[in-house]
Amino acid sequence: MLATRGNFRERRCGRFLGLGLTTVAVLAATAAFAAPSYARAVPPLGELALIQPPPAFAVPPVRVWGGELVDLSHGTLLWSQDANVPRPMGSSAGLIAGDMLTAQQLLEAMLLPSGCDAAYLLANAYGPGVPAFIAKMNAMAKALDMTSTHFSWFDGMPYPTEYSTYSTPTDLIRLGVAAMRNSVFRSIVGLRRYYLPAAALHHSYLWDTTNELLGSYPGAVGIKTGDTTAAGNCLLFGAVRDRGTLIGVVLNARPASDPGSAITAGARLLNWGYAQI
Repeated sequence: MLATRGNFRERRCGRFLGLGLTTVAVLAATAAFAAPSYARAVPPLGELALIQPPPAFAVPPVRVWGGELVDLSHGTLLWSQDANVPRPMGSSAGLIAGDMLTAQQLLEAMLLPSGCDAAYLLANAYGPGVPAFIAKMNAMAKALDMTSTHFSWFDGMPYPTEYSTYSTPTDLIRLGVAAMRNSVFRSIVGLRRYYLPAAALHHSYLWDTTNELLGSYPGAVGIKTGDTTAAGNCLLFGAVRDRGTLIGVVLNARPASDPGSAITAGARLLNWGYAQI
């Protein structure tokens, strides 16, 4: 059981946690288990063949600064834009000081409403301490061959500068594939809502996902939103249908003034992808 603290500095929280933090954090803190839809043999992402879609579908109808879409069922790279250009990636779960929560409950609080307060507690427990946890995040990224990724802060937020934490579409796809093989991670990011009833050691909590693809796009299975001033609206996403399993990412979806632009871009990209296969 982990105790919440009252000295968490909320001013460092943006609207959402960075895309890469939560996946790396869970992989660093839990054991990985294979899932049927994601565990099948997938060739190295750098070796995937870029198919040539029909002229009418040559370019997906999305406006983003960077992105990628992969058909995991057939080991095919469907589309990419600035796939190897490093870019920045980027709330509170309302945790009450003194509550005692399990690591599983804190993962729910971190992954659904993007709770920076939950990330702070997990980092301190499993670093132990923030510096050691950040080191584990970067070690995990290296182990996954995410060569163009760097994490500078425990919650993935832009600290000390807007560009201190960065990654590429290709690295994030690689991370998404690895994360969705983790049964704990996969089960949480697939939830639209999690209710924790009050108990002797804690208050009641209701956490809603920030990923609006869940429940609105047939077959959506996650994965994670991201949003900071420099990063714009971002989304790492996946969907499973009879026609195949797709995983994609969009960074800095346009218009930047629309908080739902990454969700819209993700849905359009999935529609475009399924039209190809």
